[in-house]
Amino acid sequence: MQRAGDILQRGFPELLVSKHRLGQAESVKMVRMKRETRCQTLGYASRPFVLCGLPVKRPPVGTLIHERRNGRFLLQVTGHPNYGLPWGQDRLVPIFLATLATRQQSATVKFPSAAEMLDTFGIGQGGTQYRRLVAAFERIFGATIFFGTDSQAETAAVFQQVRFSFMSEARLWYWRNGDQQALPEVGENVVVLSPEFYQEITTHPIPTDLQAARALSGSPAALDLYNWLSYRCHLAKGEERMPIFGPFGLTAQLGMAEYARPRKFRERLEQWLELVNLMWPECPARISGDGKWLVFMPASAILGRMYI
Repeated sequence: MQRAGDILQRGFPELLVSKHRLGQAESVKMVRMKRETRCQTLGYASRPFVLCGLPVKRPPVGTLIHERRNGRFLLQVTGHPNYGLPWGQDRLVPIFLATLATRQQSATVKFPSAAEMLDTFGIGQGGTQYRRLVAAFERIFGATIFFGTDSQAETAAVFQQVRFSFMSEARLWYWRNGDQQALPEVGENVVVLSPEFYQEITTHPIPTDLQAARALSGSPAALDLYNWLSYRCHLAKGEERMPIFGPFGLTAQLGMAEYARPRKFRERLEQWLELVNLMWPECPARISGDGKWLVFMPASAILGRMYI
């Protein structure tokens, strides 16, 4: 006897919905419901990585420097020779750490097991996922960050620069067989943030919707765009226009990969905006008719919260 799924596959493929798509739809539903009821799960991102994104795709072998500029802000990330540059879903680690540091009001953050982070961002739990998480922590731990600003006054130029690492100490564990029951002799995971990173988090905490981050965790470029837009729209005083290309454009700020053809990049940007709009239907961002600008207006992705 033929299975119903086989019959649908042959005769009505448009009616088939994968488990992945069902999960995505459920995540979108949860994000919207929590937003409408003002019960968003609040997390925090750090300013350097909202203004300037980490690489979206794995950098070429041997590439150890990633640089982005956002107006007067400059971000340069240097990877460890043994681990390389942070990329892709590695950007979830700073969000997770910044959220715990803000909640616990301490540079020393503690959490029961690696499963907590995987669950926070809706990542399945298994040997492969744990190994990827450990590798992400290694890349984040080994990275050195240079973050600087410069401003010009009539009589003087002012430069403010800081070089730091994310963490000064980390002790992480997970059960290789998948059993995540914490045992007394194992203890909690402990991560000590560097003083500079902790100061940046506490001085400029950037609220983000953790449920939206969870839904967008599989699309790092869309997650970057969501956090960037939520911050910039909140600060906007009226209609603003950001060039998409050029040394001060969107492509120079976020961690998006280089595209040989501008048209191809605009197509991808449209797709990322569609994902952002799924999480935030009222997002007032659009691409201009000539395809050269990202236009946005004042709005709040995080309801009832203030940015510092």
